[in-house]
Amino acid sequence: MMGNLTFNGMWGLVGEASPIIKLALLVLFLFSVVSWAVILYKIKLLVRMEKETLDFSRLFWDKKQFRTIHEACSGFQSTPLVNLFLAGYKELQQSKRTSVREASGASEQVEKNTLRSIEMALRKASTREVNKMEKAVTFLATTANTTPFIGLFGTVWGIMSAFKSIGLKGSASLLVIAPGLAEALTTTALGLIAAIPAVVAYNHLSTKIGRITVEMENFSLDFLGIVEGHMTKGSGKGDSEGLNV
Repeated sequence: MMGNLTFNGMWGLVGEASPIIKLALLVLFLFSVVSWAVILYKIKLLVRMEKETLDFSRLFWDKKQFRTIHEACSGFQSTPLVNLFLAGYKELQQSKRTSVREASGASEQVEKNTLRSIEMALRKASTREVNKMEKAVTFLATTANTTPFIGLFGTVWGIMSAFKSIGLKGSASLLVIAPGLAEALTTTALGLIAAIPAVVAYNHLSTKIGRITVEMENFSLDFLGIVEGHMTKGSGKGDSEGLNV
């Protein structure tokens, strides 16, 4: 009998579970499936993103001519540095056209306005890219925080079922309490199975996103530094010709 109870395997146990336990197991299963899909997709994406970020950073410092770098951007599909560069480059072009119309006496103010507008464009682009990287990753945090409690709910419900069986049968034998305890332990186990990978993956992905975010911040500072340096060489006239814009 005991062997028959067990020990029908996992599917047999699920089939014999109460509707509430089945619902809890279904929710845990869905959490686990979605979280693993997020984990695999995000790891693949961020690994490719880190590689392209390094490659684009090298290109940026090797070329230093913005028009040449702009032409090469189409070869990079994953790194957020490309979108930062495009945002800064677009703002620089607009500022260059504006500066041509300004009187020479206002050149210092034009330079300040140019740097300010580029900084704002880079900041907005950086925020968008961080939001894109973090998209769906928060689901892993939700999974890690929620599934243990769903498992705990199943545990409590299974123990309640075991005590109910004792009351109905008037016996506390293993055969009476085994189904309720099996339900309790199964939901507890599945809750942990869903939560543990989510916690590990969330920490791992957050670390990767943090590293790329630092690279984005450094790139923004470097971009502004190069623009400001060329403006200084242009005798404070807001000159960006040396950048080959």
